[in-house]
Amino acid sequence: MRAAVVPEAGADFEVVERDVPEPDPGEVRVSVDACGICHSDVFTKEGTNPVVSYPRVPGHEVAGHVDAVGDAVDAWDVGDRVGVGWHGGHCSTCEQCRQGNFLQCENGEITGLSYDGGYAEYMTAPSEALAKIPEALDATAAAPLLCAGVTTFNALRNSDANVGDLVAVQGVGGLGHLGVQYAHAAGFETAAISRTPEKESLAKELGADHFINAADVDAGQRLQELGGADVVLATAPSSDAISSIVSGIGVDGSVVVVGVPGEPVEVSAQQLVQSRGGVEGWASGHARDSQDTLEFSSLRDIAPEIETYPLEDVNEAYGRMIDNEARFRAVLEL
Repeated sequence: MRAAVVPEAGADFEVVERDVPEPDPGEVRVSVDACGICHSDVFTKEGTNPVVSYPRVPGHEVAGHVDAVGDAVDAWDVGDRVGVGWHGGHCSTCEQCRQGNFLQCENGEITGLSYDGGYAEYMTAPSEALAKIPEALDATAAAPLLCAGVTTFNALRNSDANVGDLVAVQGVGGLGHLGVQYAHAAGFETAAISRTPEKESLAKELGADHFINAADVDAGQRLQELGGADVVLATAPSSDAISSIVSGIGVDGSVVVVGVPGEPVEVSAQQLVQSRGGVEGWASGHARDSQDTLEFSSLRDIAPEIETYPLEDVNEAYGRMIDNEARFRAVLEL
């Protein structure tokens, strides 16, 4: 099989020939149809996460179908359409797993970091890491939903917002353009916030009821004029932008951070006290969360805007992603 390998931290990708992997008893082999390129792949590419050993194949937005199953697997059959996301498996025995917090598993694995991911024609994954892909979803559309999709969908459905509440999505990019669609489809009054006025028409097409040009107006003040946001989904990884939007939450509102900035986020304690508000975070989801995301996306015709590349062009595709030039998700077709 062909695979795009990072030979060592900081090196360019090398497309090489490898033996097709055999699944262990509790694993499934996936024939990869498409794999999204996510900013979190930088952990593998640059060696900034200690769990990564080299050489390593990145990729945690994997859409494909079951090619073989291990002897101990009875939940999946050859031919099933499946996806594998960031959550690469859990132990089921640690305290967090026993509470159902599989994403916080103390012994959890990460696809494309702990083991080889989807920048390859085949990969293996623990059975519990797989999500079923609806037949109506194309593989290239499904792939980014296994990270960017589940992150925004899961954050919104686990927030305190109710149907009709004002939900603002800060940033209309790789995460945000999906967040706007999910917020609209879930019945929220949806505001899109961006410093790029050219994105207004797109945001409205995706379902935004309001567009706030943060380059021209105080986004927090504008949200207060709309009644105060019950939830602000912060998708753009900018500490300053996140800090500036806290003033826009209403009583008992919250800023939910899913785009992680490199610097600390400063907030005014007085603002939080006055609004009884909070700033919190959310991280993707486990396999069942991914499957819920895929099923809801299929039901409501929600899809990412993508650019597709053959495996041989992996360096170009990754470069467009890391330079923030991709609109909005880069996907490898295999």
